[in-house]
Order: sequence, then structure tokens, then C-alpha cells
Amino acid sequence: MITKYEDLKDQKVLVTGASRGIGKAIGEALAYNQAHVIFNYRGDEAKAAELKAHFMELGASNVSAIEFDVNDYEKMKKNIDAFVKENGPIAKVVNNAGISKDQLLMRVKPEDIDDVLGTNLKSTMVLTNHLSRQFLKAREVSIVNMSSVVGLMGNTAQSVYAASKAGLIGYTKSFAKELASRNMRCNAVCPGFIATDMTESLAEKAKEEYKNAIPLGDYGTADDVANLTLFLLSNSSKYITGEVIKVDGGLYI
Repeated sequence: MITKYEDLKDQKVLVTGASRGIGKAIGEALAYNQAHVIFNYRGDEAKAAELKAHFMELGASNVSAIEFDVNDYEKMKKNIDAFVKENGPIAKVVNNAGISKDQLLMRVKPEDIDDVLGTNLKSTMVLTNHLSRQFLKAREVSIVNMSSVVGLMGNTAQSVYAASKAGLIGYTKSFAKELASRNMRCNAVCPGFIATDMTESLAEKAKEEYKNAIPLGDYGTADDVANLTLFLLSNSSKYITGEVIKVDGGLYI
């Protein structure tokens, strides 16, 4: 069940990586809340049009698709600036786009580090830093950075991914401290094992092992993450900033 927040109606919210998984669930929850959902796409206009129609059918007050790859900084800045010039400032952002290249430490290649840190950490910093100027013209600014419980506890064969997600936590706290005086909030969400296409592809034995490690005994859902994200975007959390909140079923207690 998705929670309804009246203050999110008509709010312009940018969600990166909204085509599937957690990002798509967040986009759907925002549409249900009648927000103006903004998402990025990489060249596939037909797929972007399909996702736009999907969000509109769910009740979004408006949906905008902006073409950019989070790693193409100049195009990202140019196209976002064009959107803001035409539509006004974006007040809320969910930095969700991310990748993982799991590999044992001794097999990690320098280019793997560049790719994962670039997509998961640097792109979030570049995008949010760029938007910070136009945030000054917006009201009730709230940023949610999608970190991971792995960024808190580390994990075998995920050293690069863990480092990128831990970096997001540091960035979240720094943004929150620096811009709180401007009434801008920034928080991080740390999902644990969430049921997605990726977890569905795991072997049954692996699935059971992971479940046994979770005190609540099961995977979370993308809607669990979406509900927390919307709470942090809404005015219901207006006195919360710089926080790191887990959605992990007690995995990291």
C-alpha cells in the first residue's frame, strides 16, 4: 500500500533510473500522489514514451522525460537547464540511478572502479550540485540519495559498490549541513535485500540463505523503499535532514 501525501500533488520530482526496480516503484508512487514526475532516459524514445504513459495512467499530474545519461555531464546540465527554463525549478530529487559490478578484490579492474564510482557517486554529486543553484528559487526542497545497507556494513565481492554507496552517505550529510540554512533537506535511504528482477534470478539456495539472515524473514519490496522515499520528500519529514535510514528488515541491527 502506498501512502498518500497531499503536499506532493503537482510537485516537480526528478527520479533518475526510473525505468525499472526501485526507481520505477518510486515513480509509480509519485504518480499515485499526483506529482509531476520527471525522469531521465538514454536515447530510447519509444520506451520513454511508454513509461511516461504508464505514470500518467497512474494519476501523475504531469510527466516529463529528459534525455540524458547520468555520466554525460554536459548533456545532463544542458537538458535539465532547458527543462527548468521552460517549466520552473525542480524542488525534489531522488538520486536512484546506479550499477554494480560485483567482483573479488583481487579481480577488480581500475575501469570497474571508474564505472561504479562514476555512476553511483560522482553523477549524483554533479547533478545535485548543479541543481543547487536553482533550488534557491524552489520551495520545500528535499533530496533523497539511494545508498545501500552494503554502504554501511560492506560485503564480500562488493568493495567498489560498497565504497560508492558509503560515499553517498558522506555526501548526503555534507549537503544537509551546508544547505540547511537555505531550508534544503537531504537524506539517504539504505535498502537491504529488496525483491527485484535481480533477486529473482538468484538460485533458490542463495535466496533461502539471504532470507535466513534477515530477522523479519523475507525480502523487502520496492514499495517499502518507495514509501520511505515519499515520506522523506514530503513535508511530513520537514524536520529531518542528514539522516541515513535503513529499509532492511533488521539485517543490519
